[in-house]
Amino acid sequence: MTGTVRVVAWRSEWPELFARERARLATVFDGPGERIEHVGSTSVAGLAAKPIIDIMVGVKALDDVEARIGALEALGYQYVPQYESEIPERRYFRRPHRRPRTHHVHCVVLGGRLWTRHLAFRDYLRAHPDDAEAYGRLKRRLARRSAQDRRAYLEGKDPFIRRILEEVVS
Repeated sequence: MTGTVRVVAWRSEWPELFARERARLATVFDGPGERIEHVGSTSVAGLAAKPIIDIMVGVKALDDVEARIGALEALGYQYVPQYESEIPERRYFRRPHRRPRTHHVHCVVLGGRLWTRHLAFRDYLRAHPDDAEAYGRLKRRLARRSAQDRRAYLEGKDPFIRRILEEVVS
């Protein structure tokens, strides 16, 4: 996992960027039992974040996503199947193909473990600004220390995320 980690102050345009991308994705994922949510740090007002809009698409089954890879590619997304070895219950797409990326799409089973955990963490941070601020400070510190090591950055965030999820997900 290579590339520079850059964390910036929250930007007021992130919700609008999500809304526009949600409308585009709704042309591909508009069936019953499908939902599109803004997740990740850009979805929490005031939270420092990598400037990439993370979007989670909930579907009935991952086969539903695989049948739409071409449609997502037509929207400019790149399918990245190699990450399925790390997270087999997710189908991952990014846009544009080259850095800097602006959007990540994480397709998961609606109501499944990943769906539940991502929304629980987002909703917790939205409701607890002190913890969101602490998380932002942690992310900035990790980005400074591990700017060239994404894995170290992600691993550094993990204890904080686990602690919150232990509180909110049974």
